[in-house]
Amino acid sequence: MFQVPRRGIRWPWMAAVWACVVVLGASGTPRGAFGATSLFGSNLPPSFADLADKVKDSVVNISTTQVIKGHPLQPFMDPDSPFREFFGDEFFKRFFGDMPKGSMKTNSLGSGVVIDATGLILTNNHVVEKATEIKIKLQNGKEYAAKVVGRDSKTDLALIQAEPDKHFPKPAVLGDSSALRVGDWVMAVGNPFGLGHTVTVGIISAKGRIIGAGPYDDFLQTDAAINPGNSGGPLFNMNGEVVGINTAIVARGQGIGFAIPINLAKDLLPQLRTGKIVRGWLGIMIQDVTPEIAESFGLKETKGVLVSDVVQDSPAEKGGIQAGDIITEFNGEEVHDAHELSRRVAATPPHSEVKVGLLRDGSKKVLTLSLGTMPDEEAAASQPETTENVWGLTVQNMTKPLAERFGWDPSERGVLVTKVEPDSPAAEARLQPGDLIKEVNRKKIQNVRDYNQAMKGAEKKKSLLLLVKRGERTFYVVLQMPQN
Repeated sequence: MFQVPRRGIRWPWMAAVWACVVVLGASGTPRGAFGATSLFGSNLPPSFADLADKVKDSVVNISTTQVIKGHPLQPFMDPDSPFREFFGDEFFKRFFGDMPKGSMKTNSLGSGVVIDATGLILTNNHVVEKATEIKIKLQNGKEYAAKVVGRDSKTDLALIQAEPDKHFPKPAVLGDSSALRVGDWVMAVGNPFGLGHTVTVGIISAKGRIIGAGPYDDFLQTDAAINPGNSGGPLFNMNGEVVGINTAIVARGQGIGFAIPINLAKDLLPQLRTGKIVRGWLGIMIQDVTPEIAESFGLKETKGVLVSDVVQDSPAEKGGIQAGDIITEFNGEEVHDAHELSRRVAATPPHSEVKVGLLRDGSKKVLTLSLGTMPDEEAAASQPETTENVWGLTVQNMTKPLAERFGWDPSERGVLVTKVEPDSPAAEARLQPGDLIKEVNRKKIQNVRDYNQAMKGAEKKKSLLLLVKRGERTFYVVLQMPQN
């Protein structure tokens, strides 16, 4: 047991120990363990001021104005509004009279980065999507009007343009986001909460994040502080190159922000400049290979993508791809999951000849086919058809509003369940609004017309077999005819 020495006893060796501590503390050990000199070399600057000064001019603040037309009490007067249902029309007429329809303006803020000497600015689609007026503000306070050149809702990227003059800043340098490593330092610059040019610093926390923002999610995650208003602003590496476009945050999280890799933006820029985005299209419904699927197909690894359905007359069908095939390669490169395959197909220009490696009944095959063009989203937004039947189902064609409501890609084929009657066969089978019906009694369904045709005569049977897709899952369900 250690005891404090009594007064009068001298401990000369203690002085030597303390001398060593003081020398180490002043010269080497703490800097070697915690400082930048020995561990990081010159990669960790003593200050980020030079970098911030280098990139600040290329970052712009974006303010937009949107004109909303309609009744000033539209949220309350909507037919589905609980306020209208509870109070009734007479209540609003009594207290507010017959108010004429009008319009009101709303404003929002965002950020962007100059990428071209002609005044082109890269930002987020959601920053400018519904804007009727766009203004940008430079670091020096000078303002310019801007217009939308091209937008892409699926990647949340947009290109706007201002008319440059002699005061317009030089464009930022676009870097290589694939060269980033987890742990690399990055700097975010933007307009959070309208506070103007704000600089935050952090590291790359992860790559390839899927957060459910769109069908081609491939986000960089960073702990550099990103807040509302940062959207569309650049994420810089330590060389002052743009490596990402800040896009999203986790509202309840701290130090969790997401940026679109700049390489994805660079691939889209030629099309954004033309104002129209076209993507490659195979025409298949796919899902990840789970351990259970791998075991049933005799696979050693859970790699590849299972084809659950093939669209009629699509490039995939014409090229020989079949339901049940497991795609393992695309253009000579391995495919690990469904999300990766979707991104790579979409990024390949239409009419390109591609090679698809797959497994069919345990045998390897390589098919050569020509990609098609992804169906136009607007073309799918025709008037929805609705149908009801004794099975307790109401279904509609896939439209853009329904796709957004239920989280589907508008290019999906099938009919959407929009209503399930209580105590019906559909309710007993646990179907729910948002489910996508792909087959009826083993017949493929692409729209309400196909659905109605397949349902003819179904009521004469005691059961109905449906192939249903819910999220990433595709499964069969049997509806039993109710007993009289």
